[in-house]
Amino acid sequence: MLVNRGLNLCNKHKGFTLVEMIVGMVIFAVSMVVLVSVFMPQAKRGIDPIWQTRAVMLGQSLLNEINAKAFDHNSDFLGSNQRCNEGTSCTTSGALGADGEARSDFNDIDDYNNLTLNASDIVGILGESIEFQGRDVYTGFQAQVQVFYDANQDGVNDDDINGDGVLDSGALVANRKLIRVTIITPDDERILFSSYRDNY
Repeated sequence: MLVNRGLNLCNKHKGFTLVEMIVGMVIFAVSMVVLVSVFMPQAKRGIDPIWQTRAVMLGQSLLNEINAKAFDHNSDFLGSNQRCNEGTSCTTSGALGADGEARSDFNDIDDYNNLTLNASDIVGILGESIEFQGRDVYTGFQAQVQVFYDANQDGVNDDDINGDGVLDSGALVANRKLIRVTIITPDDERILFSSYRDNY
């Protein structure tokens, strides 16, 4: 009988008290907050290479599409030896931009000037959606295009010497245009692509 009472006394002292449980939960919660604050930024950075890869694909695709077009609306589309500015003037700097047509009908590079594409607008040249496994690949992306005369290749619009976004004359023509494509990723990283196009 005495042995049984001793066993019962020992069993009563096993386990955790309420205070020990609360202290344990507080320690666990603090350690989880520390771990999450360390690993969450790393997880966010893990998506950056995917977004950057998609931005490169989109930027290069847009540059290829634009460079496949004629230099100017006044260029001879029949392939003669005469370029614009050799008889017929090229489009003036103030008139660069779409001539009222839709993107699928753009026929020269300056039609793309001031083109802005948001996620749902980013489609292939024929209007087809760009999807992978049923999801839109460019959700959250934005593309902005600028085309302007830059004969001296300094990256500055030749008709906006002050750099204030206002054209000095609007009547400038030249034989070299800069195509600048800016891709904005979902985390607002801006990736710039550019190429020059000569009047040939």
